[in-house]
Amino acid sequence: MPFADLDAIIAGFRAMQSGWGKGTTPAKMRADYQAWCERFSDDRIASITRVSAGGVPADQIEAAGAATSRVVLYLHGGGYSLGSARAYRGLGKRIAYAAQARVVIPDYRLAPEHVFPAAVEDAVASYRWLLATGVEPGQIAVAGDSAGGGLALALLVSLRDASAPLPACAVLLSPFADLECRGESYTTLAELDPIVSREMGLSMGRAYVGDREPSDPLASPVNAALAGLPPLLIQVGSREVVLDDARAIARQAGHSATLDVWPGMVHVWHLFASALAEGQRAIEEIGSFIQRWAYSSKPRPGQRRIS
Repeated sequence: MPFADLDAIIAGFRAMQSGWGKGTTPAKMRADYQAWCERFSDDRIASITRVSAGGVPADQIEAAGAATSRVVLYLHGGGYSLGSARAYRGLGKRIAYAAQARVVIPDYRLAPEHVFPAAVEDAVASYRWLLATGVEPGQIAVAGDSAGGGLALALLVSLRDASAPLPACAVLLSPFADLECRGESYTTLAELDPIVSREMGLSMGRAYVGDREPSDPLASPVNAALAGLPPLLIQVGSREVVLDDARAIARQAGHSATLDVWPGMVHVWHLFASALAEGQRAIEEIGSFIQRWAYSSKPRPGQRRIS
């Protein structure tokens, strides 16, 4: 196990960030972030194959014994400029086991090379690919962390507004959903959050939207109408500057949303599940939520297929 506790994990993350000085290329940052994520692997048996999800390269993870007819479309984090399917294989495998589902992680296009709405377009293409392969909406859960959580929410809004079939449920982990970083928590929790800052959020948001407005509801989905969405599980740590993003989503989504604030946890602590018990417990709760709402082969009592 590479780290003894959360403080050691935070120290390791900060050591990585300290090497990102002015002039550091996106390629260097992506390589460092991928190596960091891969330190928290999962050694359980799983099949990992590369697929084309509607033209978007993706990892498909199938855990031993999991129901391949239930699918989690997972959108990785990284501020829209970092992260990859490979970097998230450890977390993807853990979700596959917990949810007893097949997990698909698209390598959506990243900024600054590809600006908004490229990531949203790729998320929509990946979801529609699942439908085209015969997976029913009621068998699909959408999930994502950080920027991927914001992207997952934008995907739901885009599908709803297009009158497309919605997935059974969605899970948002430490969602970064306001590129203007307006919530009070960006200030009140600035000293407590060791991973994300308002300056970082604004910088990554600018890189993501390019010449577009960061207030666009599909770039900052806290600005979208969130009625009519499927059940949402939102998990966020009490030390996160994005806490008010999560609160705003829960408030606007209303009864369809469950907000779960984890005491003392930091941004996307789920990534550290191999070294942090709270990470694995949070993933188990995610798995239970997905199994509750997304059926595998036959609908459970009270659930309904959507054609």
